Amino acid sequence: MNVPNNLRYAKSHEWVSVTAEEATIGLTDFAQHALGDIVFINLPEVGDEVEAGESFTDLESVKAVSDIYSPVGGTVSAVNEELLDEPGKINDAPYDAWIIKVSPFTLGDGLLSPEEYAGAIAEEEN
Repeated sequence: MNVPNNLRYAKSHEWVSVTAEEATIGLTDFAQHALGDIVFINLPEVGDEVEAGESFTDLESVKAVSDIYSPVGGTVSAVNEELLDEPGKINDAPYDAWIIKVSPFTLGDGLLSPEEYAGAIAEEEN
């Protein structure tokens, strides 16, 4: 599985990229692989509040409907509207197909380093 070194990870399989101004959130390679082909995604609205560890939206794959959890708390500042027409972009390039951006934000507890996340998915695969 692809686990980029420049990101932090939630145990629920979301990634977060952090700058001083905003946090960008998406689904990991492991998550998209486990879900199968993603066929639909609900997106929150700009201005919605998200809470770390809480579901902020859901998506539908050929296997199931799944919640997506926020690794940060704050205000949604942007949504990736391309995913409404092409949710499969998450399958094609999970680390390019971000879902939301949050600003201002606070990091949630328990985010994993790339090494910790790689270990967690290795355990989950066993």
